[in-house]
Amino acid sequence: MNMVRILSTLPFAVGSVCFILVLGSLLGIGLEESRTNVPIVPCTDDSVGCLVGMTSDDMSVPMAFMLLDIRLTVEWDEPDRSWIGVIDSPPPEGCEPDSNGLTSCTSDDFVFVEGGPNSEGGAFEFTLEPGDYRFVTAGKDGSTLDEQIVTIETEAHLSSFVEVVLGGIGVILLAGAGEMAFPIRSLWEKFRDS
Repeated sequence: MNMVRILSTLPFAVGSVCFILVLGSLLGIGLEESRTNVPIVPCTDDSVGCLVGMTSDDMSVPMAFMLLDIRLTVEWDEPDRSWIGVIDSPPPEGCEPDSNGLTSCTSDDFVFVEGGPNSEGGAFEFTLEPGDYRFVTAGKDGSTLDEQIVTIETEAHLSSFVEVVLGGIGVILLAGAGEMAFPIRSLWEKFRDS
């Protein structure tokens, strides 16, 4: 019986680790915010439309991120004079950026996953899902702004599905460890016989 109790520590330890992971996920992990100067294409001639700048490289989110819930909060300093958005990659044909990140397209040529010229308050939240994305930005009509500070905050959790699975595994393992260490049938028989 003592050997079974010793062996019960293994499922107890693994079940406890599952619960700790779920609790950590519920609290979330916040990474240090990053601040960067982003160049903006000035838009002084509103008859032609405001040309859009774009990151030259894709932000690739691998399939493994399906197990995670990662949110980016993007904020910029000049919401009245500029906007920032996220689009799927590859960009529309004819809208690829040159070596300076400038495209020959306006905001009307893009379909935005998040943000864009209609985003309010100078911020948006972007949940990362598997795929390829690009960040785009431009000045608003009449803006002479040529750069601004953009802040990105990242928060990570396990996906809800993973949390439920880990929680279920933890309950089963802890219940099994309890049964191994203190069998209910034996305890019931001792109680009944006393």
